[in-house]
Amino acid sequence: MVPDAEFTSYYGRPIVKASPWRVEIPAYLFLGGVAAGSSLLSAGADLTDRPALRRTGRLGALVGLTLSLAALVHDLGRPSRFLNMLRVVKVTSPMSVGTWLLTAYGPFAGLAGVAELHSLLPPRLRGGPVGRLLGLAGRPAGLVAALLAPPIASYTAVLLTDTATPTWHDAHRHLPLVFVGSAAAASGGLGMLGSPVSEAGPARRFAVGGALLELAVERRMERSMGLTAEPLHQGRAGTLVRASQVLTLAGVAGTVLLGRRSRPAAMASGAALLAGSACLRFGVFEAGQASARDPRYTVVPQRERVAARPTASPSPPRDH
Repeated sequence: MVPDAEFTSYYGRPIVKASPWRVEIPAYLFLGGVAAGSSLLSAGADLTDRPALRRTGRLGALVGLTLSLAALVHDLGRPSRFLNMLRVVKVTSPMSVGTWLLTAYGPFAGLAGVAELHSLLPPRLRGGPVGRLLGLAGRPAGLVAALLAPPIASYTAVLLTDTATPTWHDAHRHLPLVFVGSAAAASGGLGMLGSPVSEAGPARRFAVGGALLELAVERRMERSMGLTAEPLHQGRAGTLVRASQVLTLAGVAGTVLLGRRSRPAAMASGAALLAGSACLRFGVFEAGQASARDPRYTVVPQRERVAARPTASPSPPRDH
């Protein structure tokens, strides 16, 4: 019997090149999710006459969108590179689709946020044709931004999983749902931070539902990934993912038990949910980078897939 060969790689070098992305990209992933969830929550608040929750959502979407675009442009190096991506439409490219989604979502979320800022001005400064136009445009712009929010919250996960990075790629069935749940938890937490308890009921339900979706699908995702789930539990990525789970569970517990009665408790729970969502995005990012640097996560799953393929049965001899 010949013993099984031990795993080796060419001079121990990585087989897959780690992404050149830096810390701006996980920040972009997190802030974009907060913006998308906030747009959806603020539209519901607008339709149900919750002005404080609407204001928090619209301004949260505006700030999240602005910062996420700034992080993306900083990673690209020059703003013109973002504009250059608008020269083509490629439906098979998550980067191209995401660029066009942001281009469609940004003006409406921005207009709703600016309309909300204008409403905070003193009455003597709110007059004139521009003021009246902003007052009329706030609701329609917010509703269109809400319609575009779900793909904005999920496409970043597709962007990660459509790569050769082992941990990201093997999570392709579940990571979009994890990111959607995380975005809902974070934006709901922001709604709890910025609105009184009497108006924050939708934000509490949004946050708890999103957090439970994130935790449940994340566990199922790790079971389905096999070996490539290891980086999610090791090193810096493992620390971030564990912190995310602890903060999210603490935020859910605080929201359910105390969020309806105590504004300080609701704010603390909202902050925990926001921090948990940020830790998740940074943890998933770090896990993917770690899996690309270790050739074992590329070769071993490939060998397992090859070994699991059914072998073709030999053809029966022909009669002559």
